[in-house]
Amino acid sequence: MNAVTAEHPRLRRASGFPVTALAALLLVAAIIGMASGAMPLGASEVVGALWRWLTGQAMQADDAVVLMLRLPRVLMATLVGAALACSGATMQGLFRNPLVEPGLVGVSAGAALGAIGMIVLGGGVLSVLPRVLASFGVAAAGFVGGLAATAVVYLIGSRRPGVATLLLAGVAINAIAMAGVGALTFAANEHQLRDLSFWTLGSLGGTDWSRFFAVAPLMVLPLCLLPRHARALNALLLGEQEAALLGFHPERLRRQLIVWAALATSAAVAMCGVIGFVGLLVPHVVRMAWGPDHRLLLPASALIGASLLIGADAVARVVVAPTELPIGVITALLGGPFFLWLLLRLRIGEST
Repeated sequence: MNAVTAEHPRLRRASGFPVTALAALLLVAAIIGMASGAMPLGASEVVGALWRWLTGQAMQADDAVVLMLRLPRVLMATLVGAALACSGATMQGLFRNPLVEPGLVGVSAGAALGAIGMIVLGGGVLSVLPRVLASFGVAAAGFVGGLAATAVVYLIGSRRPGVATLLLAGVAINAIAMAGVGALTFAANEHQLRDLSFWTLGSLGGTDWSRFFAVAPLMVLPLCLLPRHARALNALLLGEQEAALLGFHPERLRRQLIVWAALATSAAVAMCGVIGFVGLLVPHVVRMAWGPDHRLLLPASALIGASLLIGADAVARVVVAPTELPIGVITALLGGPFFLWLLLRLRIGEST
């Protein structure tokens, strides 16, 4: 049995500890996230509210803050952070390029174009829809835009098989979509500018149970399916010919992985706007800590991405309370310096 595809019992034991530790970290981050905000709460109050809710006991006055406002927001941050980080790790493995993130195949720019197009031009459409459907109009347009951009990139790339064509097509679609975003921003009025500026910088504001349950399946499904391709991604690290010799079908694998990553990323961006650098930063942290094995890289990236976004959202709510800082500003402040450090590190590595 090949070393790439075999799962040694020692490796299972070795990978179990980091996953357990990171799951515990996520639990701590979730409690801190629910305790943070304009009205700070203690960890015991948060745990007490959750316990009363789960056991059906009588609620106390502050429980509604935890259960109706902060719990759905923390769960949304968990799914969005996990989806972006796991998709980033998948795309980096698929393209065998450490500087790739989901947005490079056009999904983020396409979602931005769809959502901002609905904000600026879709007022008439939203006004005739029932209020429940209209509240999802911008998110739905963003979701469709992200999938459409990815489909165009894939169709272009399929005419000339190879990861280089996909990457170049993604760069072109990104440029076209951002040009459209610029034109729509120029045409927007003052009220629309305020809406789209918050959307382009990312925000978890406005998250409630209805929005969470509407989008959760679209991120949970890829998060469950992507780790099933971990061995195939390990084989792709050796090259497409080597992966084919090991029994994998590179073209079919590429199509499946792009679909799942695009679905998770489109759903995340459609609900919370463009939140950059999570898909780039987190896989590198995991790879530096535990190596490139995707059997650990994918679940660990999902757990760290979820913890990171919960922490960033808590900071965004506290640092300028009672208002909120866009969460994309927090992730950019973390990811920008890391990206520059990564570029310098790669340059030094190439020169040596």
